[in-house]
Parts: sequence; C-alpha cells; structure tokens
Amino acid sequence: MPYPAGHKERVRERIVDSARRLFNRHGFEQTSIDQIMSEAGLTRGGFYHHFKSKDELYAAAVRSIRSCSLFAKELAITPPDVIENPRSLARMLVDLYLSDAVLENEDLQCPLYALPSDVARAGLKPRKAYTELVRGMAQVYRAALGKKPDAEQRANAIVSLCVGGMVLARTTHDPALRKSLRAATHRQALEMLGA
Repeated sequence: MPYPAGHKERVRERIVDSARRLFNRHGFEQTSIDQIMSEAGLTRGGFYHHFKSKDELYAAAVRSIRSCSLFAKELAITPPDVIENPRSLARMLVDLYLSDAVLENEDLQCPLYALPSDVARAGLKPRKAYTELVRGMAQVYRAALGKKPDAEQRANAIVSLCVGGMVLARTTHDPALRKSLRAATHRQALEMLGA
C-alpha cells in the first residue's frame, strides 16, 4: 500500500524537529542518529532516506528555526507571516526572542544562542545554515529600520545584542542576573530599532 501524499515530507519534518530539540538539549557531539530517530518514533534505517549525514540533518535543524513560526505555534501567538508591518514584526521578534517563555523552554531555543560552539566546530553545511539564520534575523531588523543610512550596521548590532544577551542569560545560574541581562538587552535593542 503506497504512503499518502506528503508522507515523506511529514516524516522528514518529524526527524528535523526531533534533532533540533535534542541538539539544543545535548549538543551535536552528544546526540546520536539513533537517539534522534527514536525521539521521532522511527528506526535508524529510515534516516538515510532523508539525509546523507548527521551534518546535513544538523544544518536542516538550524534552518528549521529560520522563521518565528515555530515559536508562534508553540507559544500560541500571532504567526510572524501574518504581521505585515516590518516594525511590528521586528518588535515582536525582540520581545519573543528575549522572553521568559523562550529562555525557559530549551526545546524552543534558537540555534544562534543555543548552539554557537557546536556550529563553530561543525562542518560547512551547519555553518552555512547558521549564517543564513543570522542574515535572516538581521533582514527583519533592516526592513524595520527603513532607509536609515546606518540600517545595516544597526541591524547587525541588534542581532549581536539579542544573541549575546541570550547566551549570557542562558549560561548564568542567577535568576536575577538572567532577568536583568535580558531586560537591558531588550531595552537597548528597541532603542536601536527606534521602537
């Protein structure tokens, strides 16, 4: 009996989702293909029908968070593709990115701050996917900044600020400091956006 239309895409999506969560929790080196496939409810044998290597899956997992739609679905907020105003979208991204809900849910954490050391040591495919993610996030901010002469520089600074703020908040054990770091980052990011 043949599989229904879209079956292969849905299975691939399950594998990528499983990988993203496990990579966030344990890192690239400590996560095996067997663990990923088991978490997805599949056997290892099916892995190679979708991916040539763990590096290729890692790149797909990094790319999977390219839009905030994952966050929107998980946190029951307005999906980003529904927000037409670039400034509103940029504001929503800053608010969401630095939120308690995202910081506390390891499965939702963005690879930009959850996996930077792993990606730096990974192969070319994961690094390219990570680069696309950085550029995509900066593009949201550039669009919100309109024709400001320093829009490119500001957008890159906002990305750096948000990612750096979350890296520090994620790695400190002091709840007050975690909150303070994110609040300061949030305030500065919105100021740079002019929001």
